[in-house]
Amino acid sequence: MKTEDVQRTKLEFKQKLRSFNKTLQSYSLTEDGQWSVKGFIDVFKNVYSISSDTKIVSKIVEIHLLPKILKFAADNGYAVVLADYQNWYPDLSFVSKNDPSLKFAVDIKTTYRDSDHPGHCNGFTLGSHGMYFINRTSKKNIQFPYSEYQAHLCLGVIYTRTDFRSGNPFQVYKIGDFLADSRKKRNTPDVVAVDNLRSVISVVKDFQFFVCEKWEIASDRPGSGNTANIGSVTKIDDLLNGRGMFKNLGEKWFDDYWMNYGKITVTDVEGKPKKITRLSDFLKYRGADLSLAYPRAKRTKGNTQ
Repeated sequence: MKTEDVQRTKLEFKQKLRSFNKTLQSYSLTEDGQWSVKGFIDVFKNVYSISSDTKIVSKIVEIHLLPKILKFAADNGYAVVLADYQNWYPDLSFVSKNDPSLKFAVDIKTTYRDSDHPGHCNGFTLGSHGMYFINRTSKKNIQFPYSEYQAHLCLGVIYTRTDFRSGNPFQVYKIGDFLADSRKKRNTPDVVAVDNLRSVISVVKDFQFFVCEKWEIASDRPGSGNTANIGSVTKIDDLLNGRGMFKNLGEKWFDDYWMNYGKITVTDVEGKPKKITRLSDFLKYRGADLSLAYPRAKRTKGNTQ
């Protein structure tokens, strides 16, 4: 496929995904902004509130959105290939039914707003900068080789965690007619009766959805301390509008920087060796204009999924 055709197809897919993204707000939230997912149910019709643990929320969001995503793919002529293993990249591979060589990588990423730093969130991890990122034909820990994807996109979800300091976050509920039936069961835990599921307080609320290519929202810092993951910027307005640190540089600079992250050693002003782990140092090393680096938004500690 010609370069101009690849670019056109990428833009078309990105625009369609963004249009689809606008439908997720009403699907995922109730009228008062709470998550429409209230918990999980057992065979005795007990409804258990879920934990606000970021990994649990992330996985349930992914499961909740999957039927809508599969319909979006089918409506637009794509098959969705799920990652064979939990730690493989990406979460979803969109493969064109008409041309199987046409593929798009989409990761579903969730994080919560930082209550201590208004306008910021806890950030995302944007995939590894290890083997498959460096060797674009590698099949290690990736569904298809990195180079086979026309674009690498992030479907991001930013939410607020509910403050349960005045209540019980791990409550068991019984809805309407289910209550009398439940009390006939022996060894049934104490439950709280509610008229309907909408009256159950969700563990998270106020979702914001966005779609960006991952280079558009990338930082120059790792997303976690113990793995080779790329981190995102954390200012919410920058995430929603694709203003990462490589905004003025482009994807090639993003690739070059993260392929070489921590591998280039220079001498600092004191004559000591120093590995390059900052974009400003990398631009200086490459002889580029330092002003091209988009100002780094304040980061918080760590990233989520």
